[in-house]
Amino acid sequence: MTLTASRSCGAGAWFQRAKQMRQQQLSRLVQLGELVNGISRLVHMLQCERGASNVWLCSQGQLYDPECRASRALVDENLAVLYRLLDAQSPLPGSAVCERIASALLSLEGLVALRDGVSAQHIAAPMAMDHYSRMLRQLLSIVPQLNDSIDDPHIAGRFVALYSLMQGKELVGQERALGAIGFTQGTFSDDIRQKLVDRIDGQQACFDVFLSRSPAELQHTFTLNCQPCLETEQLRRVACTRQPAADRGQTALTWFARQTARLEHLRTLEETVIADLIVAVDERMEMAESVPVSVPEHDDPLAHYPDKPLLPLVRQQAREIEQLSRQLASLRDTLEERKIIDKAKSLLMAHQNLSEEQAWSALRKMAMDTNQRMVDIARALLTVKHLWQVIPKE
Repeated sequence: MTLTASRSCGAGAWFQRAKQMRQQQLSRLVQLGELVNGISRLVHMLQCERGASNVWLCSQGQLYDPECRASRALVDENLAVLYRLLDAQSPLPGSAVCERIASALLSLEGLVALRDGVSAQHIAAPMAMDHYSRMLRQLLSIVPQLNDSIDDPHIAGRFVALYSLMQGKELVGQERALGAIGFTQGTFSDDIRQKLVDRIDGQQACFDVFLSRSPAELQHTFTLNCQPCLETEQLRRVACTRQPAADRGQTALTWFARQTARLEHLRTLEETVIADLIVAVDERMEMAESVPVSVPEHDDPLAHYPDKPLLPLVRQQAREIEQLSRQLASLRDTLEERKIIDKAKSLLMAHQNLSEEQAWSALRKMAMDTNQRMVDIARALLTVKHLWQVIPKE
């Protein structure tokens, strides 16, 4: 029996089309890898500026003035590079990515005013840290959104690992900044201690995801270089269980130096992961280029698995993709929850005339009193915000 139905093109043309699309997708991934690298560099420099600014503020301008000026110059340099990378990204993969980028750039527009407040010592260290952390959160939120444009599970898994590492590194940076505040001031409030514990727990969860998606050599590098050293662990116990000794900031400088060394090791590992990601994409491009336009029967991919039925193979791949999706969704949920808490905190500040730290403490107390999560309390406040009467705090 001969098929006579008309058709626009045959199998060969569709193989050719698939090959072209694969090459286009992989070329886009190379560009995205460069963009991620640019974001990573800027994030690292902003983390340096945040840490130096905290020490400078807590010491009333006595410590880390040269480091503040140097880190600001490096941030400006890397921000200019990021703008050039963004201009070269055309088209970007979806409107959601564009919205994340717009939010990050809008947040960074407040950097000049923040620096002015720090230089004039018109802003407290915890408030400065929150402003820097918000900018960093907006920048980091771009990375998981890029994952939506990737349909290769191998490359998608590497993206999940990279973002988990970047997020864990940011929590280490926040831990460094919080510890610098407490050790420089010679006291740790209950609020700062709770934030420290949250950052320590959060970074470990991120690093667990990273390690679960990384090859053995990267796991070994992380274990060897990126774990907190013994002195850091000892200082953590001091920060979380008792008040530090008055030593004119010497313990603060030790804490800052140890955590900075760890962050530098994490940055080196981050660069390695990004480089490996780009190499993996290049290898995929070479493989795609070598795939013939038509696939003879003896080159059928299933022929490599003669003893494995098709259904188990499909199920295995589906499980891997589902696991990646769950991990990425969990990371995104964490980002979204932080945004909701920030909005509720701003609402309390506006309606109750609270400082940022007081608003945070109020949210935490409401959550503890009602045995609910802070994000649930925050959502409830935002739901009824239009019913609030503005009653200034006396």
